[in-house]
Amino acid sequence: MTNEIELEALDLAALLCSRVCHDIISPVGAINNGLEVLDEETSEEMKAFAFDLIRKSARQASAKLQFARLAFGAAGSAGAEIDIGDAEKVARGYMEGEKASFEWTAPRALMPKNQVKLILNLVLMAVAAVPRGGSIKVTIEGEPTKPDVTFHCSGPSARIPVAFEKLIPGAIVDVNIDAHAVQPYYAGLLARSCGMSVAAVLDGADVIITARSSALAPAAEEAPVEAPAVEAPATETMLADAPEAAAEAAVAETTGQA
Repeated sequence: MTNEIELEALDLAALLCSRVCHDIISPVGAINNGLEVLDEETSEEMKAFAFDLIRKSARQASAKLQFARLAFGAAGSAGAEIDIGDAEKVARGYMEGEKASFEWTAPRALMPKNQVKLILNLVLMAVAAVPRGGSIKVTIEGEPTKPDVTFHCSGPSARIPVAFEKLIPGAIVDVNIDAHAVQPYYAGLLARSCGMSVAAVLDGADVIITARSSALAPAAEEAPVEAPAVEAPATETMLADAPEAAAEAAVAETTGQA
């Protein structure tokens, strides 16, 4: 049986904040480095390099903050819907600063907030699946309330993220939860909140991450129940008739001997 232990609200909030800070600190640090170069250097070439670094890092910091606002933030009131096109925009902006190329195929539609947040958190899981770069292809199909989401992750050393199988269902026994490990744990919370199941499998050298509606799962499990119940009466009848048949045979044998 799976042991599920939920993180306390304060711990979850702290770890998610650490995750956001981890993403933001690199471009912000690069901006600071660029400003220091401008203060110290007199070479026009170095100043041009510093300005280019500052512009690029500022764009990355802005993109990562916009992504975090939608993936981790409130993004509207409870029960709000979000345009999936907005999710695509922030995901593409985030991926410009990553090693892997990125493709997104989805219809333009409004989708429940938590499902959009789940998809964006799975973008981060897909990035973790190809640590040395490669390609990530996202496909979203089906109804907006019951989407069928697939991430195809290809690249050298592609792998299922560490402790994915435990953290997605929420089993944190014997797992060290840090700013990286909180990602699949939080994605699992989102999946359960909107009735979806998340899985990751190896397909040759590639990693396939899926998120699908789990609303039909109970009905499928109940299907094969009635066969024994139908056959039971027939078996009982056969057993009940056996003594009578034996008695008739005995009478016939006695009569023949007589």
